[in-house]
Amino acid sequence: MDKVNRLEGPAGPRPKKAFSGRNIMLYGTLIMVSLYYLLPLYVMVVTSLKGMPEIRLGNIFSPPMEVTFKPWVKAWSEACTGLNCEGLSRGFWNSVRITVPSVIISIAIASVNGYALANWRFKGADIFFTILIFGAFIPYQVMLYPIVILLREIGLYGGLPGLVIVHSIFGMPILTLLFRNYFSSLPEELFKAARVDGARFWGIYFRIMLPMSLPIFVVAMILQVTGIWNDFLFGVVYTRPEYYPMTVQLNNIVNSVQGVKEYNVNMAATILTGLVPLVIYFVSGKLFVRGIAAGAVKG
Repeated sequence: MDKVNRLEGPAGPRPKKAFSGRNIMLYGTLIMVSLYYLLPLYVMVVTSLKGMPEIRLGNIFSPPMEVTFKPWVKAWSEACTGLNCEGLSRGFWNSVRITVPSVIISIAIASVNGYALANWRFKGADIFFTILIFGAFIPYQVMLYPIVILLREIGLYGGLPGLVIVHSIFGMPILTLLFRNYFSSLPEELFKAARVDGARFWGIYFRIMLPMSLPIFVVAMILQVTGIWNDFLFGVVYTRPEYYPMTVQLNNIVNSVQGVKEYNVNMAATILTGLVPLVIYFVSGKLFVRGIAAGAVKG
């Protein structure tokens, strides 16, 4: 009997070929897509490290013969946007002052909304949720002028507090949807047991829901930071030049028609503008994936 088994060979499925047609197609597509997105980034980085005489030679793909960080210094603190020649530094701190409170306010309110809609059913909850989600699909351009009038009437037009309110409100619908779906995916027995033990609305929220919700908070933070930091439209409409965020100042630097076009400074300024959301995503990327997989898009 042992001889027969040895002749038949090992049992189980046959191992797949490492270079099958399916794998070649899959990895080939992934490599092409990666190159499509990484090649422009490579060109931006190498161009930002070159001097203008080397850039004028015309080979945009070649690495710099002599690395220089002067374009980065000029982009940060010396590039002119109109009469202001402080570079992106002022716009960076304006963006920080806009993004931090907007993210905190919108996530705090949306998490409570999602928690209430998922666990504390009240009269008219479905209608409220439908109206809230409907608001997420209204084009921003439709609301621009009415919000200008509203901010002007309450005395907040042209300053940072008004822009913070705008970002917080526009981020509310989608964040509420994310938190509601996430809280709905948590075991209902935990909520019921807390109610039996006498816990109230805020006790359950702070002691049970928040400790279990780190992934979805990271998802909401990444979405909000990316959207608010990269915003151009609201920044240019609702603020004055001294309060312009980093993206608006980047546009003014890149599209300046005065003097020589400095491509190395433009590339350095573009990389500096996108650095914050990029760093946040790489630092918290694993939690972002966990939040999505754990219920951020369910429901």
